[in-house]
Amino acid sequence: MTQARRLSAPVALGGAVAIGVMTAIQARINGVLGIAVDNGIVAGLISFAVGLAALTVVIACIPSARRGVGRLREGIRDREIPFWMLLGGACGALTVSTQGITAGVLGVSLFTVGVVAGQTLHGLVLDRIGFGPAGVVAVTPGRVIGGALALAAVGISLSGDVLATAPLWMLLLPFAAGVGIAWQAATNGRLAQRVRSPIAATLMSFIAGTLALIAAAGISVAVRGMPDAPPAEPWLYLGGFLGSAYILLGAFIVAHTGVLLMGLGSVLGQLTTSVVIDLVWPAASGPALWQIVGMVVVAVASVVVALPRRRR
Repeated sequence: MTQARRLSAPVALGGAVAIGVMTAIQARINGVLGIAVDNGIVAGLISFAVGLAALTVVIACIPSARRGVGRLREGIRDREIPFWMLLGGACGALTVSTQGITAGVLGVSLFTVGVVAGQTLHGLVLDRIGFGPAGVVAVTPGRVIGGALALAAVGISLSGDVLATAPLWMLLLPFAAGVGIAWQAATNGRLAQRVRSPIAATLMSFIAGTLALIAAAGISVAVRGMPDAPPAEPWLYLGGFLGSAYILLGAFIVAHTGVLLMGLGSVLGQLTTSVVIDLVWPAASGPALWQIVGMVVVAVASVVVALPRRRR
């Protein structure tokens, strides 16, 4: 079998930045949706259900995608695909639930830096042990410095009175989501390699995530009571479309970047977009303007130093 052509580093990084842009926009949409229905987990379920429906329609229209889904079904039936490869969507469920619970209150910038910390640390670990589809990716000094600078952005964001205005548990949830995003990207990338179809891997991710969110939403409703009626504004349901797009893109490019570099590029897109969103549409809490600027500068530096250097 001919080996797939490898994307250049700038092109692959551009895809990772696009993932971050879509993630930041989705975070604000799902955050507002969570406030509107008064239940972040139910908002996450709505988002995932919309993404699953959109993905199903797309797959039905593309013959190669249908063949990929067929290979996925056969692999599951014949037990040729490990069970853990089917669970990437569970981390996606955690991400959209966290968006619904925290992003509408903290603001997208503060939500994003928590994700940065978890994504960066776990990305380093997953690359070092070779968990992602790119295999073992050397932890070079540039990657370590890039990860450290990304964490410095988190430190900048948490200075001032942020910790006084937001409860600690609300700040820890985005960190957990970042850990999950790194694992989801690596797992979906492995599954995409196995079935030779990123879109089939994305479908499996949405199926697993939707099932997890149905269970979680059921528990939440039993404990808290029924959520408010879904809002009428159509744009509040666009988060699912964005989710299906960036999960699909991530499953494709992670084999070309490794988990850490994809995460750092995503960080750049997330932070830059979240700054624009929070300046145009401020949330109830969040960092001051100087903190936002500092986060972006440090995050950009983290991506630059982590980029692979071309040898002469």
